[in-house]
Amino acid sequence: MAVEETGGTGVRSSVPARPGRPPGAAADRPARSVPRHVACVMDGNGRWAARRSLPRTSGHLAAETTVIDVIEAARTAGVEWLSLYAFSTENWRRPSDEIDFLMRLVRRVVRKHAPLLHARGIRCRFLGVADPRIPAPLARDFTDLMTLTGSNRGMTLTIAFDHGGRRDIVEAARSLIRSGVPADAVDEWHFAAHLPFPDTPDVDLVIRTSGEQRISNFMLWQVAYAEWVFPPVLWPDFRAPHFVECLRAYRQRERRFGGVTPYANGEPHP
Repeated sequence: MAVEETGGTGVRSSVPARPGRPPGAAADRPARSVPRHVACVMDGNGRWAARRSLPRTSGHLAAETTVIDVIEAARTAGVEWLSLYAFSTENWRRPSDEIDFLMRLVRRVVRKHAPLLHARGIRCRFLGVADPRIPAPLARDFTDLMTLTGSNRGMTLTIAFDHGGRRDIVEAARSLIRSGVPADAVDEWHFAAHLPFPDTPDVDLVIRTSGEQRISNFMLWQVAYAEWVFPPVLWPDFRAPHFVECLRAYRQRERRFGGVTPYANGEPHP
């Protein structure tokens, strides 16, 4: 038996209906040389443009090449899940002309690259809500791409668009209350099962470009035990070799998930 939950875009996904730790929780998985789930905060488009005395929109345009390069690099490296932070709930505060440009740009990118993503066997998802401020044609393109690629069994690509980690947690709490789960029965698994796309595993590695070191309300539940890398490269200049270097940094980390690792003499590592 499975519990079906609705993601922010209205697409339903399933998780096993049983108590215990949340499905895919990082502490339940053995160490991997390649992170199963990589998430990217695509930061630095505006600064990239400003350094060239260009409008901010030029930075967003230049970022398209990076997005495709990183998707291919992740797929080639064996990453199973890739999540990209494209537009946050806070980004609605930006100037209206920049928001309008972003909406048009994202629609063009989605329509242009949908055939390639499908041909690569990539399953695409959009993590966000059906916000009325998102143009209806773009919302339809999101749905069409998820439908087109929904049966693919390659890497899962999640685009976080109009996403906010706090909002996801609040909505999960509301869903949990509506489901009638008794308070004493609520645990991490029950809660995670009410998040959008509950089959998504915890994030193993977060890459935030441009050198900034903030979470920025991104997948707050899923990044609880993630490793973080902060390359100084601005997102439009970030390429496959930079991505591979971040994977190399991840391999050098020791992930203990709150436990200890013994020294060679059997003493516990602090």
